[in-house]
Amino acid sequence: MKLSARNILKGEVTKIVKGAVNAEVTIQLPGGEQVVSIITNSSVVSLGLKKGKEAYAVIKASSVMVAVD
Repeated sequence: MKLSARNILKGEVTKIVKGAVNAEVTIQLPGGEQVVSIITNSSVVSLGLKKGKEAYAVIKASSVMVAVD
């Protein structure tokens, strides 16, 4: 797999909550952090996602903002 995205985080699917059109997919990273993504239900099916399956969170953003109190 080759991608232009710089942030590719490998983890395990821990939760899938399906809605009418989209699903909320939670991926737990090795350090315990979780990444949550909203994807279509058809993408869940085509990727074969299910709890316990290894998956990647691929993050590509044109900008990342940092803030402090």
